[in-house]
Amino acid sequence: MVSTTHTEALPIEDKSLAHMLYGLMACFPILLLPAVLSLFINLNQRSNTLSSMLASHLRWQRWSILSMLLVMAVGYLSNQPWLSATLYVAASVWFSGRIFKGWLSLIEGRCI
Repeated sequence: MVSTTHTEALPIEDKSLAHMLYGLMACFPILLLPAVLSLFINLNQRSNTLSSMLASHLRWQRWSILSMLLVMAVGYLSNQPWLSATLYVAASVWFSGRIFKGWLSLIEGRCI
């Protein structure tokens, strides 16, 4: 009797795109240009060709960037300087936390 063990190799996921996008998002204090570039790259990805983990991270990044830009736009349109400054600081702290949480989840291989 011949026994064979069949081990299936799991497909290796390429996480380099997600890491690059988190890196661009982390550079958001530079006139928000890296975050906007990250958003454009993110929006051009086809979600049906990605694994569920990478798709969840791209969705997380997309909503994080859009939410931050919305809060900063409200701050820009505000007539009160103290309100604008408060919104800018709150959006920056919140966005930094989202980057940190998302990037750590990606490194650990977890969906977010």
